[in-house]
Amino acid sequence: MTQGTLKIHTENILPIIKRWLYSDKDIFVRELVSNACDALRKLQILRDQNLADFKDEELKIELFVDKEARTLQFVDTGLGMTAEEVEKYIAQIAFSGAREFLNKYQGDGEQIIGHFGLGFYSAYMVAEKVTIDTLSYQAASEPAFWSCAGSSDYTLEKGSRTGRGTTITLHVGEDSDEFLEVSRLREILERYCQFLPYPIFLSGEQINKQDPLWLKNPSDCTEKEYLDFYHTLYPMEPDPIFWIHLNVDVPFHLQGILYFPKITQRFDWSKSNIQLFVHRVFVSDSCKDLIPDFLMCLRGAIDSPDIPLNVSRSYLQMDKTVRQLSAHISKKVADKLGSLYQTDQEKFYLAWPEIEMIVKLGMLQDEKFYTRAKDFLIWKTTTDTWTTLDGKTSTVFYTADAHASILELYKDKEVLLSTSPIDTHLFSSLERKLSLKFQRVDGALDDSLLDASKEKTESSKIADFFRRALPDLEIEAKSLATKALPALLIVDENTRRMRDAMALSGHNMPAFAAKKTFVVNTNNPLIESLYQMQEVELAYEVAHHLYDLSLLAQKEIEPAKMTAFINRSTQVLEKLVNLRSGLLS
Repeated sequence: MTQGTLKIHTENILPIIKRWLYSDKDIFVRELVSNACDALRKLQILRDQNLADFKDEELKIELFVDKEARTLQFVDTGLGMTAEEVEKYIAQIAFSGAREFLNKYQGDGEQIIGHFGLGFYSAYMVAEKVTIDTLSYQAASEPAFWSCAGSSDYTLEKGSRTGRGTTITLHVGEDSDEFLEVSRLREILERYCQFLPYPIFLSGEQINKQDPLWLKNPSDCTEKEYLDFYHTLYPMEPDPIFWIHLNVDVPFHLQGILYFPKITQRFDWSKSNIQLFVHRVFVSDSCKDLIPDFLMCLRGAIDSPDIPLNVSRSYLQMDKTVRQLSAHISKKVADKLGSLYQTDQEKFYLAWPEIEMIVKLGMLQDEKFYTRAKDFLIWKTTTDTWTTLDGKTSTVFYTADAHASILELYKDKEVLLSTSPIDTHLFSSLERKLSLKFQRVDGALDDSLLDASKEKTESSKIADFFRRALPDLEIEAKSLATKALPALLIVDENTRRMRDAMALSGHNMPAFAAKKTFVVNTNNPLIESLYQMQEVELAYEVAHHLYDLSLLAQKEIEPAKMTAFINRSTQVLEKLVNLRSGLLS
């Protein structure tokens, strides 16, 4: 057996970092500012432990641009470094000073950003040369000056800095002119660093002027603060519907605010809009692994030091913690909605059009969410009231059209309004879990809709007449409980659901896939008159017209056949007018 030690060619490290470690070049600003924040935080920890002695000098970070010299400087008033520490923390790639500091001083790790010991070297994505001028907080320390032009060689000598802290100077390369523009740097700082705890100045102007609202106790936050914070994150958006303030300590640390946005026609349900922060540093605006699919439409911010990131701190890495966080967020959303339903139903009803899709998708995708949400799954009825499924044990009628003519038959029954494109899937899921059957009003002809006392002996002959007029259709003649409706189209519930499901998934089934039955009402005067006319050609044309109208009423007529329908309608009207004129003359 042979044992050995892995060898690293240091001259190859910086080119790898420069080209492959980070996805976006502008991340170097985030990394260097984060390092400066850590230097300030460490100094505070030492002061709190009486290990550092300094007055009330301002703790701050400053950026300076010199376009003529092609330099960009990051200056902080943190704890600084001795020459020995520069050798230790800068000259050793991937050595995390944060880890060593916390192990030594047992400080507040929740506020230390650094983790991998690689952030400093992101500077070489834009710089041909980087220098460090630093002076330690320790008494009698001498300043140290480190310089490296992107190779494995560096120089370390006495520096010129006179005040505690560190100055990092980037000599910006010819291909990175954009990072010498103040406007571009301001944009980057506002994106990544607007919530960092120490003041950040760019050419004398402070960039970060507010703390993130998620740090406050929810009971101390006002509605105005929540709305103002939302518009800080999303300046051009209308006010959100409501929000959920997250504040968790066990079994993981999680803070944040999730907003239910106003849904518009341009809303992209598939795009993640929640901003992810770690120690107040912006990481990503995509939380697809952290947020359940059905909550992707939510907006807001989440901050957790327990979120596992890749080395570049740009993407989540899936592990048990991420799954726990995702489950907890789902629970908190369900709890918030349930609480709102119990305490302020009027507000819940007003918000329902905006949250309906979220709730229904959650019930389909997450069994635990379904268990919590089934009590506040509400439905508008055709009588403009609200109801739930609680207590319903048999057939539940529903319609997609609140003004459908067939509702005349259901005026004594409760009919739910189904307006969501995923209701078909939800009905099938609920039927498996509950002792219910969902039936669209035109999906079957319930016996309670018939008037047996007015059943005509010639019903079979009336049906035969319509079969001759419409030879390719399934025809039934029934005595309905109303005279107002001459005919209706029954579209089989099961085949309709299959067709709707295929359409929702992007596959269009042919029109004949849904089984249809044309039902004529023998209790209607028009049907009786057509039967009396029998073999008159106009009777056949009117019968066809009634079928077209039933297709139109139930939105089953194909767009390609609309022109033919209009032409036939015109011809029937002309013949009826001519017939009437002849009778009058």
